[in-house]
Amino acid sequence: MPTGVGELATPGAGRTVGVLALQGAFDVHRQRLEQLGAHAPLVRVPADLDGLDAIVLPGGESTTMSRLLTTSGLFDELKGRLIGGLPAFGTCAGMILCATEVLDARPDQRGFDLIDMTVRRNGYGRQLDSFEVDLAVDGLGEPFHAVFIRAPLVERIGSDVDVLARHDGVPVLVRGAGCTVASFHPELTDDARLHQLFLESLSD
Repeated sequence: MPTGVGELATPGAGRTVGVLALQGAFDVHRQRLEQLGAHAPLVRVPADLDGLDAIVLPGGESTTMSRLLTTSGLFDELKGRLIGGLPAFGTCAGMILCATEVLDARPDQRGFDLIDMTVRRNGYGRQLDSFEVDLAVDGLGEPFHAVFIRAPLVERIGSDVDVLARHDGVPVLVRGAGCTVASFHPELTDDARLHQLFLESLSD
Protein backbone atom coordinates (compact mmCIF):
# COMPACT_ATOMS: atom_id res chain seq x y z
CA MET A 1 0.00 0.00 0.00
CA PRO A 2 1.44 3.42 -0.89
CA THR A 3 2.44 5.46 2.09
CA GLY A 4 5.27 7.72 0.98
CA VAL A 5 4.24 11.27 0.14
CA GLY A 6 7.41 11.70 -1.87
CA GLU A 7 5.82 9.71 -4.72
CA LEU A 8 2.77 11.97 -4.94
CA ALA A 9 2.08 14.87 -7.24
CA THR A 10 2.02 18.42 -5.90
CA PRO A 11 -1.61 19.50 -6.38
CA GLY A 12 -1.17 22.10 -3.65
CA ALA A 13 1.24 24.20 -5.68
CA GLY A 14 0.03 27.79 -5.60
CA ARG A 15 -2.67 27.00 -3.02
CA THR A 16 -2.96 28.49 0.45
CA VAL A 17 -4.78 26.09 2.76
CA GLY A 18 -5.07 27.21 6.37
CA VAL A 19 -5.05 24.76 9.26
CA LEU A 20 -7.20 25.60 12.29
CA ALA A 21 -4.66 25.54 15.12
CA LEU A 22 -6.60 26.03 18.34
CA GLN A 23 -6.39 22.44 19.59
CA GLY A 24 -5.76 18.93 18.30
CA ALA A 25 -3.41 17.38 15.74
CA PHE A 26 -3.09 20.45 13.54
CA ASP A 27 0.65 20.41 12.90
CA VAL A 28 0.62 17.01 11.17
CA HIS A 29 -2.04 18.32 8.77
CA ARG A 30 0.23 21.27 8.04
CA GLN A 31 3.10 18.89 7.25
CA ARG A 32 0.97 16.80 4.88
CA LEU A 33 -0.23 19.88 2.99
CA GLU A 34 3.25 21.31 2.67
CA GLN A 35 4.57 17.96 1.41
CA LEU A 36 1.98 18.28 -1.36
CA GLY A 37 3.19 21.74 -2.30
CA ALA A 38 0.61 23.90 -0.54
CA HIS A 39 1.29 26.89 1.67
CA ALA A 40 -0.34 25.91 4.99
CA PRO A 41 -0.46 28.76 7.53
CA LEU A 42 -1.86 28.09 10.98
CA VAL A 43 -5.17 29.79 11.76
CA ARG A 44 -5.68 31.13 15.29
CA VAL A 45 -7.34 34.55 14.90
CA PRO A 46 -9.79 36.02 12.36
CA ALA A 47 -7.07 37.84 10.43
CA ASP A 48 -5.45 34.47 9.64
CA LEU A 49 -8.43 33.65 7.39
CA ASP A 50 -7.49 36.28 4.83
CA GLY A 51 -6.17 34.92 1.55
CA LEU A 52 -7.10 31.27 2.13
CA ASP A 53 -8.19 28.99 -0.71
CA ALA A 54 -9.44 26.37 1.78
CA ILE A 55 -9.11 25.32 5.42
CA VAL A 56 -8.50 22.11 7.37
CA LEU A 57 -10.50 21.53 10.56
CA PRO A 58 -8.44 18.97 12.49
CA GLY A 59 -9.29 16.31 15.02
CA GLY A 60 -9.28 17.07 18.73
CA GLU A 61 -11.96 17.51 21.36
CA SER A 62 -15.02 18.98 19.68
CA THR A 63 -16.49 20.74 22.72
CA THR A 64 -13.14 22.33 23.54
CA MET A 65 -12.67 23.35 19.92
CA SER A 66 -16.14 24.90 19.82
CA ARG A 67 -15.37 26.93 22.94
CA LEU A 68 -11.97 28.07 21.65
CA LEU A 69 -13.49 29.10 18.31
CA THR A 70 -15.83 31.37 20.24
CA THR A 71 -13.30 32.83 22.68
CA SER A 72 -10.77 33.48 19.90
CA GLY A 73 -13.35 35.43 17.92
CA LEU A 74 -12.98 32.99 15.02
CA PHE A 75 -16.34 31.24 15.08
CA ASP A 76 -18.61 33.78 13.39
CA GLU A 77 -15.99 34.94 10.90
CA LEU A 78 -15.05 31.39 9.92
CA LYS A 79 -18.68 30.28 9.66
CA GLY A 80 -19.39 33.19 7.36
CA ARG A 81 -16.46 32.25 5.12
CA LEU A 82 -17.52 28.58 5.04
CA ILE A 83 -21.13 29.42 4.19
CA GLY A 84 -19.76 31.77 1.55
CA GLY A 85 -17.97 28.88 -0.15
CA LEU A 86 -14.57 28.43 1.53
CA PRO A 87 -13.83 24.69 1.07
CA ALA A 88 -13.00 22.66 4.19
CA PHE A 89 -11.49 19.30 5.05
CA GLY A 90 -12.69 18.22 8.50
CA THR A 91 -11.34 15.19 10.35
CA CYS A 92 -12.91 13.61 13.47
CA ALA A 93 -13.81 16.71 15.52
CA GLY A 94 -13.80 18.62 12.23
CA MET A 95 -16.58 16.33 11.00
CA ILE A 96 -18.60 17.13 14.12
CA LEU A 97 -18.14 20.86 13.56
CA CYS A 98 -19.43 20.56 9.98
CA ALA A 99 -22.50 18.37 10.67
CA THR A 100 -25.99 19.85 10.87
CA GLU A 101 -26.94 17.59 13.82
CA VAL A 102 -24.71 16.25 16.61
CA LEU A 103 -26.02 13.69 19.08
CA ASP A 104 -24.58 13.55 22.62
CA ALA A 105 -23.20 17.08 22.26
CA ARG A 106 -23.08 19.59 25.09
CA PRO A 107 -26.01 22.05 25.05
CA ASP A 108 -23.66 24.97 24.42
CA GLN A 109 -21.68 23.28 21.66
CA ARG A 110 -21.70 25.21 18.39
CA GLY A 111 -21.12 24.02 14.85
CA PHE A 112 -21.00 25.31 11.30
CA ASP A 113 -24.03 23.36 9.98
CA LEU A 114 -22.44 22.80 6.58
CA ILE A 115 -23.24 19.19 5.66
CA ASP A 116 -26.70 17.65 5.96
CA MET A 117 -25.79 14.78 8.26
CA THR A 118 -26.29 13.47 11.78
CA VAL A 119 -23.27 12.28 13.75
CA ARG A 120 -22.98 10.82 17.22
CA ARG A 121 -20.08 12.25 19.20
CA ASN A 122 -17.68 9.46 20.32
CA GLY A 123 -20.03 7.02 18.57
CA TYR A 124 -17.26 4.46 18.11
CA GLY A 125 -16.39 4.50 21.82
CA ARG A 126 -13.79 6.07 24.04
CA GLN A 127 -9.98 6.17 23.72
CA LEU A 128 -9.63 2.48 24.63
CA ASP A 129 -11.91 1.59 21.72
CA SER A 130 -9.59 3.12 19.13
CA PHE A 131 -8.89 0.95 16.09
CA GLU A 132 -7.29 0.92 12.64
CA VAL A 133 -8.72 -0.49 9.42
CA ASP A 134 -8.03 -0.46 5.68
CA LEU A 135 -10.74 1.37 3.73
CA ALA A 136 -11.71 1.32 0.07
CA VAL A 137 -11.97 4.99 -0.92
CA ASP A 138 -13.54 6.33 -4.10
CA GLY A 139 -10.80 7.86 -6.19
CA LEU A 140 -7.97 5.81 -4.69
CA GLY A 141 -6.62 2.72 -6.42
CA GLU A 142 -5.50 1.01 -3.22
CA PRO A 143 -6.96 0.92 0.33
CA PHE A 144 -6.31 3.72 2.79
CA HIS A 145 -5.20 2.75 6.30
CA ALA A 146 -7.49 4.72 8.63
CA VAL A 147 -6.97 5.46 12.34
CA PHE A 148 -10.15 5.88 14.41
CA ILE A 149 -9.74 7.58 17.83
CA ARG A 150 -12.88 8.58 19.77
CA ALA A 151 -14.45 8.88 16.36
CA PRO A 152 -17.89 10.30 15.53
CA LEU A 153 -20.40 7.80 14.11
CA VAL A 154 -22.45 8.91 11.09
CA GLU A 155 -26.10 8.00 11.68
CA ARG A 156 -27.70 9.87 8.77
CA ILE A 157 -26.67 11.65 5.59
CA GLY A 158 -28.71 13.87 3.31
CA SER A 159 -29.54 13.00 -0.28
CA ASP A 160 -27.03 15.54 -1.59
CA VAL A 161 -24.09 14.10 0.38
CA ASP A 162 -21.64 11.81 -1.45
CA VAL A 163 -20.15 8.84 0.41
CA LEU A 164 -16.49 8.25 -0.47
CA ALA A 165 -15.78 5.42 2.01
CA ARG A 166 -17.66 3.16 4.42
CA HIS A 167 -16.69 0.91 7.32
CA ASP A 168 -19.10 -1.94 8.10
CA GLY A 169 -21.64 -0.22 5.88
CA VAL A 170 -21.46 3.11 7.75
CA PRO A 171 -20.17 6.25 5.96
CA VAL A 172 -16.80 7.37 7.34
CA LEU A 173 -15.68 9.73 4.56
CA VAL A 174 -18.21 12.00 2.86
CA ARG A 175 -18.35 15.11 0.73
CA GLY A 176 -21.04 17.75 0.49
CA ALA A 177 -21.55 21.51 0.30
CA GLY A 178 -17.89 22.18 -0.47
CA CYS A 179 -16.66 20.14 2.50
CA THR A 180 -14.96 16.77 2.80
CA VAL A 181 -15.18 15.21 6.26
CA ALA A 182 -13.79 12.01 7.79
CA SER A 183 -14.62 10.13 10.99
CA PHE A 184 -10.96 9.11 11.25
CA HIS A 185 -7.53 10.76 11.34
CA PRO A 186 -5.91 10.59 7.87
CA GLU A 187 -3.02 12.73 9.07
CA LEU A 188 -1.79 10.04 11.51
CA THR A 189 -0.26 7.89 8.78
CA ASP A 190 2.39 8.72 6.19
CA ASP A 191 -0.22 8.34 3.44
CA ALA A 192 -1.17 11.81 2.15
CA ARG A 193 -3.55 10.65 -0.57
CA LEU A 194 -6.70 11.99 1.13
CA HIS A 195 -5.08 15.40 1.50
CA GLN A 196 -4.13 15.07 -2.17
CA LEU A 197 -7.75 14.28 -3.14
CA PHE A 198 -8.93 17.35 -1.19
CA LEU A 199 -6.42 19.61 -2.89
CA GLU A 200 -7.39 18.21 -6.29
CA SER A 201 -11.07 18.90 -5.50
CA LEU A 202 -10.27 22.61 -5.22
CA SER A 203 -9.81 22.65 -8.99
CA ASP A 204 -13.09 20.83 -9.74
